[in-house]
Amino acid sequence: MTYDSRSAASNPFRPNLDQQRKRAKELRRAVAAGDPQALARVAALKDRLASDPGAFKLADAQWVIARELKLPSWPALKAHITSLDEAEAAIARSAVPDGDMPTLHIRCGNDIAQPLRSAGIAGAFLEYSNPLCDGPVVSSADWLERRIHFVADAYARWRGEGERETRAKLEAEEAALQRVSDYGRVALWFEHDSYDQLILIRLLSCLADCPGRPFVEIVATGDFPGAVPFWGLGQLPPEALRLLWERRRPVTEAQFMLGARAWDALRVPDPRELWVIAEGGAEELPFLSRALFRHLQELPDVAAGLSLTQRIILTVLHEHGPMPAGRIFSKLMRDHEPLPWLGDLMFWHGVHEMSRAGEPPLLIEPGEEWQRRMVSITAAGRDCLEGRRDYLSLDPPPRWLGGVEISGMPSWRWDAGARCVASG
Repeated sequence: MTYDSRSAASNPFRPNLDQQRKRAKELRRAVAAGDPQALARVAALKDRLASDPGAFKLADAQWVIARELKLPSWPALKAHITSLDEAEAAIARSAVPDGDMPTLHIRCGNDIAQPLRSAGIAGAFLEYSNPLCDGPVVSSADWLERRIHFVADAYARWRGEGERETRAKLEAEEAALQRVSDYGRVALWFEHDSYDQLILIRLLSCLADCPGRPFVEIVATGDFPGAVPFWGLGQLPPEALRLLWERRRPVTEAQFMLGARAWDALRVPDPRELWVIAEGGAEELPFLSRALFRHLQELPDVAAGLSLTQRIILTVLHEHGPMPAGRIFSKLMRDHEPLPWLGDLMFWHGVHEMSRAGEPPLLIEPGEEWQRRMVSITAAGRDCLEGRRDYLSLDPPPRWLGGVEISGMPSWRWDAGARCVASG
């Protein structure tokens, strides 16, 4: 195992205390000089200081720096940096924090596989990344077969892969879940978005019924102090993952039960039970409620039959004109998406399917790399945005959201004003 402290120092989630002290002094001087940008930074957090720059002390500047890094105070920032320093020192000592028992770490991607190793976490790693937030997730015995067909057609072909590769991957993931009793502990690494949370409920449901179930723990977070927005665990340096490992919690029976209930609700043709779970708060799993609400926003809306993602795509094209698909994806994720969950190929599949409608709301120009292909809105797309037409009346291809098939009208809908599911 090697550990590169230089890469850690450049990570926006790895602040250095001396650097933050320097930033606070620079901010204080800039405020005293009346620098507009510095005053705006202060005003965004502390209005009274912006109106009286002369009263702006170093302690105030340190407070602003801490808040910009998503911590409540300067002492909290110092404590956080100390914790990261201690985690880094533990890594340097080659301490193995999961060495007390055979451990399987499960994550919905491979983004932290190597960073976990760099953090000294030595257990086995399982990537379970069947994207259950998109496409059919049904309750019948052939549910995995249907997932294989969907993932191969919707995503894998754009990577130059076929059904054989998709089948091997998804079947291997499921087979690995049946062997978790080979381990003394299973550690689940998940964040707050619907991609992660829907996979999490699948795993909890499976583990709840597992014969000889091992000890199950969870590392779950919806944020982490840093200089950029937190989207996922893959952004974090090894010492941050090490710190999160120390803060892991055992999965409770109530969490297993909620996961199984939500998994069952996801797979049926009626989305109302999923809404009931979201509306009830799902307190045992703190990120689940918001993720389920975001998932349900992918139902056709009552205004024009558009999912939230479809509406954002058309809005970007309406406001900015034709642009490459890759740029639309960047703007969607950076400027519009309230809870980022889409992968790039998931986004492209959605755009491509919209272009296949009998009367498409957008057009895609020919090309090879999908990211460079120009996309433009049509008159029908503008009509949908402005509520003059319903997207489902344009004869789009059928799509699935969990167990709900969306294939023309009538259809289950999402009522954004009432924040609830409605029948179409």
